[in-house]
Order: sequence, then C-alpha cells, then structure tokens
Amino acid sequence: MGKLIGYVRVSTKNQDAERQLEDLLAAGVRRYDLYTDHGVSGARAPRPQFAKALEALDEGDTLVVTTLDRLGRSTANMLELSNELRARGVDLRVLNLGGGNVDTGTSMGAMMFTVMAALAQMELEIKRERITDSVSKRRAAGKDLGGRREQFTDSQINNARRLINAGEPATQVARDLGMSRATLYRRMAELDARHWLTSNS
Repeated sequence: MGKLIGYVRVSTKNQDAERQLEDLLAAGVRRYDLYTDHGVSGARAPRPQFAKALEALDEGDTLVVTTLDRLGRSTANMLELSNELRARGVDLRVLNLGGGNVDTGTSMGAMMFTVMAALAQMELEIKRERITDSVSKRRAAGKDLGGRREQFTDSQINNARRLINAGEPATQVARDLGMSRATLYRRMAELDARHWLTSNS
C-alpha cells in the first residue's frame, strides 16, 4: 500500500493551519508527510510546498487534502490535476467533499469527484450568465455600466473576422470578446473603412 501525502494551504499568514493538520493526521497522514503553504492564495500565487508534495508522490500513493478548494480556485485546474495524478497512478482523497470523504482510488469516489467538480463548474457558468444578463439589461436600458469601456485592437477585430470566416458563429465570437454581435460587425465595418481611406488617400 502506498503512502499518504497531506497538503495544507492557508490564504493569509494570520490564518491557523492547525485544524487542517489535525484532520489530515486523523486520516492517517504521517506528520513528516505533511506539506503546508502559509499566506498563499489558490489563484495564481506560487505554492512551493504544494510542488514538493507533488514531487513526493510515487505510483500507488495518495494526495490527501481536507477540502477541494485547498487545491486551488479553478475547477478546471482541479480536474486537470486529478487527471494528471491518475495518469501517474496516484489517487486523490478529499476529506470533506459534498459532506463526505471522497477517494478517487475507488470507482465511486472517482465518479463523485467528477460530479462535484462538474456541479461547481455549472454553478460558475450560471453566475457568469447572470452577470452577462444583468449587463445586457443595463445596456439595453441605456444605464451606465460603470468602469472604463473595453478597448479592442485592430488585431483582435481581424482575428474575430478570421474566426467568423472559418465558420465560428459570430454571436459566440462576439461574446468571447465581451461585445454584442452588432458591435462586432460595426467595429469590422469601421476597420474596413479606415483601411479603405488609408489605401485611397
């Protein structure tokens, strides 16, 4: 049977990691197999102890964390990590996921992890849709959206045109840029007009 490698992360230096450490020790992780990052957010900050924890894992081992968010903020990144560990023959165990203990070393645990991650991703998408819908309604009502209007380069508009010419739906291309389909077509027309004036002047 492989060893258990525990990982602990607290976002600020003032936060106490003791509770996570106690839970991991109670789960069977040995104290010298614990790795802790202090004052590190899960977003993009480097996590030196997490890197060491990954290096310490061999085939047949299990990475143990208390909750899924200790691995990071992005659901996509968490799923990617889970897949990378699986490819190395390493399991992932989350002590509290959906109210229970989930171990990807079991078929049920692997399914539960995928479902919970998918639900988290769906929740994120719903939040994005609500924000987009709110912005669209305020724009349609002529209300100030606040902040500075996004500036797009000619290169971005030309790339959008190439995607549309290659068969991508114009609505989706415009949405990816954060503008309406009508605005994208207007920007392309303005760009064409500028090029025409430049070449005929």
